[in-house]
Amino acid sequence: MKFTIGFSPCPNDTFIFDAMVNGKIDTKGIQFDFVLEDVATLNKWAEEGKLDITKLSYSTFLHTVNNYALLHSGSALGKGVGPLLVSKKNIDLSKISTSKIAIPGFNTTANLLLSLALPDAKNKTALVFSDIENAVLNNEYDAGLIIHEGRFTYEAKGLTKIIDLGEWWESTTNAAIPLGGIVMKRSYNAELCATINSIIKDSLAYSWQHYPQLSPFITQNAQEMDEKVMRQHIELYVNEYTTDLGEIGRMAINTLFNKAIETGLLQNSNMPTSIFY
Repeated sequence: MKFTIGFSPCPNDTFIFDAMVNGKIDTKGIQFDFVLEDVATLNKWAEEGKLDITKLSYSTFLHTVNNYALLHSGSALGKGVGPLLVSKKNIDLSKISTSKIAIPGFNTTANLLLSLALPDAKNKTALVFSDIENAVLNNEYDAGLIIHEGRFTYEAKGLTKIIDLGEWWESTTNAAIPLGGIVMKRSYNAELCATINSIIKDSLAYSWQHYPQLSPFITQNAQEMDEKVMRQHIELYVNEYTTDLGEIGRMAINTLFNKAIETGLLQNSNMPTSIFY
């Protein structure tokens, strides 16, 4: 049996999936035809139902929940892991409506958090996430919404933090930040979803067993080639919620759904009984 699976080239994703897509563990007779793409592309494909299993932003999951169910392993949640709005100079948030902002995709969780925290920030353009810092530095945009390893490099490049949207979310909801999850098509039964879930867990365990060594699959696909930054990235985004969401993780995701409904970003009609498999 073969499944298509998509995830990003970021160190946290390649760290999670390395062993299972490269034949380093027992995958119970299942093969994976994988693609590496940026989060905006994966989100678009999720809306089209292109892949059997995929990483996506929780913001996109809000709108694809009827077609995909969330697996309990592989997610990126946590505290202190949220997206940052940065610029070359301080921006008065009361005047954010006039600022040109580069974002890593409209259906990203980063943009959802920006929309919830700063609803007047509407002058946005989607870029590949790895291009955002340079676009701001080159004065193409007044501010940029950065994710992933950008939070470790922006200060060295001369950018200033305007707002940490993760801190805003945590102080507002007292919940962990749901950034990205791993979903599987609802057309597959719960038993098969559970099998895939267990393979992801085993793959992650394999990578931790060999850490801090980083495999070529991780280093050669990373946007940021400094291994110290890669390890910072992994240690921040791959945590207990990645192994298993648990009650706290599931509560955080339900909170995100409820907030989206409260603010009118999501309609509560025709939603499935459960967002999980």
